[in-house]
Amino acid sequence: MKGTRVVVTGGAGFIGSYLCERLLRRGAAVVCMDNFLTGSPRNVEHLIGRPAFRLVECDLTEFVHVSGTVDLVLHFASAASPADFLRHPIETLKVGAIGTLHALGLATEKGARFVLASTSEVYGDPLEHPQKETYWGNVNPVGPRSVYDEAKRFAESLTTAYRVSRGAGTGIVRIFNTYGPRMRPHDGRAIPTFIRQALLGEPITVTGDGSQTRSICYVDDTVDGVLALAGSDVTGPVNIGNPVEMSMAELAGTIRDLTGSSSPIRFVERPVDDPAVRRPDTSLAESLLGWRPRVDPVSGLRRTIEWFEEELGSPRSALAHSSPGQRYSAAASRSQAHR
Repeated sequence: MKGTRVVVTGGAGFIGSYLCERLLRRGAAVVCMDNFLTGSPRNVEHLIGRPAFRLVECDLTEFVHVSGTVDLVLHFASAASPADFLRHPIETLKVGAIGTLHALGLATEKGARFVLASTSEVYGDPLEHPQKETYWGNVNPVGPRSVYDEAKRFAESLTTAYRVSRGAGTGIVRIFNTYGPRMRPHDGRAIPTFIRQALLGEPITVTGDGSQTRSICYVDDTVDGVLALAGSDVTGPVNIGNPVEMSMAELAGTIRDLTGSSSPIRFVERPVDDPAVRRPDTSLAESLLGWRPRVDPVSGLRRTIEWFEEELGSPRSALAHSSPGQRYSAAASRSQAHR
């Protein structure tokens, strides 16, 4: 991607920050856009000051303009964890609808390829297992998770409409349970929660009876898959995830073992509409993109735990309870100098 200019919405978020980093490494210029609702300037502060990197604080649901040429728009702006989208339901719906509309408009105006970060949540509590891209899903449109599920389903529909009716070059990637360093300790998702609890000696809280399954994909593999789709003419949707499936009880036990923790495992109430199973069929990504995950779950969890050990052991860990906007307002102010 050398010589290209890429806009990454939600670029200061978890996956977005890795995309910015990888794109710069490949020789691209990057415009990172974020409103810091759930993302943080801290995730990209090591990139600030590079000539090819620009950090812009903006709300994608407002009018968006980027001067100059743009070759690729990666639309990753959205709350992603249940804790975040339940805390910010209207904002989640707005960025999935209005934000996607504005990002598509930008890409269309610039003649750029557009890639939507969708999610395995479009499958809801699936009745098909594993989940293929042809499966339409089982989503409760008025349940608490619908603000995220339906926002992404609408975003997929809007992206498809732009491709069919306006000839836009688009791709859709459905991301499955990505994890790794830079996840917030109080993110609310299972892996950062289990790791934080294990390292601090707290009970590890597993919802329900722990039999529900997930397939976890290390962030480096997810980024590889996203960029493989971005560099192709594949429209998708395409599943990107690790098909190795494990139960929540098994995941909690593995994390406890890897941390050497003596934390007890405590079973708590299961959230409404929590999916019983989740595993991607990745045959389409393998055949069309030549992509498959390379990092096995134990290796990925070890890397993630090492990062959390440093994070929770530092004075900054006390700030983990505050919001990203409060925590890093100083960094955000510094970033303005590089707009």
